[in-house]
Amino acid sequence: MGLRIKLLGDPLIIGEDGRPRVVRGNQCWALLARVIMAPKPPERGSLANELFPETVDPLGSLRWCLAALRKALGDSNCLVGDPIEANFPAGIEIDVLQLERQELCVDEAGPLLGTIEPRCSPEFSTWLLVERQRIAGLVEAKLRQRTMRAISIEDFDCAIRLARLSVRSDPFGENAHILLVKSLALAGRYEAAVAHVDETESFFLKELGEKPSPALRSAARRPVSSAPGGISIEAFVNSLIQSGLAALSAGAAEVGIDCLRRAVIEAEKISSRHLQAKATLELGTALVHAVRGYDDEGAILLRQSTELAHQSGSAHIAAAGFRELGYVEALAGRRPAAAAYLANAIDLVTDAESLAGIHGVMGFNLVDWGKVGEGLDHFGISLDYARTAGSRRREIWSLGLGARGLLVADRVDEADDWLESCLKQCEDQRWMAFRPWPVALLSESRLRQQDDPTYLRNGLEEAFAVSCQLGDPCWEGAVARAMALTYAATDELSTAMDWLAEARRRCGRESDPYMALHVEILASQADITARRGEQDLSDAFAREWVSLAARTHMNAHVAHAAAFIGRHEPS
Repeated sequence: MGLRIKLLGDPLIIGEDGRPRVVRGNQCWALLARVIMAPKPPERGSLANELFPETVDPLGSLRWCLAALRKALGDSNCLVGDPIEANFPAGIEIDVLQLERQELCVDEAGPLLGTIEPRCSPEFSTWLLVERQRIAGLVEAKLRQRTMRAISIEDFDCAIRLARLSVRSDPFGENAHILLVKSLALAGRYEAAVAHVDETESFFLKELGEKPSPALRSAARRPVSSAPGGISIEAFVNSLIQSGLAALSAGAAEVGIDCLRRAVIEAEKISSRHLQAKATLELGTALVHAVRGYDDEGAILLRQSTELAHQSGSAHIAAAGFRELGYVEALAGRRPAAAAYLANAIDLVTDAESLAGIHGVMGFNLVDWGKVGEGLDHFGISLDYARTAGSRRREIWSLGLGARGLLVADRVDEADDWLESCLKQCEDQRWMAFRPWPVALLSESRLRQQDDPTYLRNGLEEAFAVSCQLGDPCWEGAVARAMALTYAATDELSTAMDWLAEARRRCGRESDPYMALHVEILASQADITARRGEQDLSDAFAREWVSLAARTHMNAHVAHAAAFIGRHEPS
């Protein structure tokens, strides 16, 4: 066993003999973490100011800590120079870097530096907050991926163990509880699944004042179905799939979901992996798109469908499953996981329709990740494929979501063109359920171009009413935020804050919100409360903003939020 540095959980330096080395003082650990995780070697002066703002001789304190760390590491050639070069001994294992490279078993990974709270500058406190949240997001996503993988290969004992770890690390995260309940139910442990639902509902009610969503109890359901006499199970399954999809198209979501659930149950009775994969894909996709709050159960089914499709050689089903998994993970801000699923998807197909969908979701993930140029390239490719395939809905989706990337890039004229085309095609295709999104974005674009805010409100009010009728939390939140921006533009800041509170409430009322929208709402709340002179409240919003942005890998927002906090910290 070689030398190891452990920074996730209570920090340790562990020697080749397996025994911990002595390191005294929280500042030493803060210094070690800062050097290891810095994108480039940090300068001594800036580190000294960050870590020792209250000492008489910051550089002297820095030298002392560096010497103590070199002694603990047993190497006088490491942590030297200005900027400080790590130069760690060959073969050293550093858990936080292994996590970045997807090489670390995350089962026992704790928060960065454990419970240590060094007495450092506000700049370091913000850095530590950001990195803790970013790492927590990586650990959560890795546990989720491993759990769903275990379910897909029917290793339910492993799935239950991993899901319990997720629940332990985030007891108020409904997503983790759903994974555990579904794992127990699929293992045939229905009583245990229902018992956990009961315990969780009581816990949430006591601690949060409300129960979790119906998706949690739904995950514990027992399968009940039977085919009518005189027809084959294969024909019955196909009829259920077609009936379910028809019901969903007609807006009868509950009927459609019920048909697809029965199709999955019946498909399990036969040996056709292809038919099982098809039924499971359609149910998973429906749970993600047709009903709110069921993304976790949908994702489990989608992951199962990819495994079944792989076993049956059904490449198109596998690609569709991985695409939808990429969408679910991107929506939740688990961007590295989304990228991995989408990379799997794109290797499986060559037809224009499929590639339009995959590139569109890639663009969606990358723009929110802060990789805007790369994301816009994928949206452009998606549009080309959609037009080649004659897929108008794929084109509408990529125009609407891609326009948001153009706004992020401050290319407002192009954004306007995309949004106007998107709205026209929504009308042509009678896809009115999508319309609130481009209306909200077009209003934001026009505000940047100094259009009359009061003129924009009529269209937003109509879009908000449609969103409410649809019961779509994402659209409701997006339009409410756009409405708030119109009031902020006319300095009606109290009304703007009311609309932002409404946007946040609506966006977050389900267990599977669009995290990037939530981050943007927090950013607007921080900005407007600062304009109102409510500094303490603005600081609270800003810390929520930077924390959620870090956890969901929204790199541009992390930088903006950290700078915002820095401008308002006391000197």
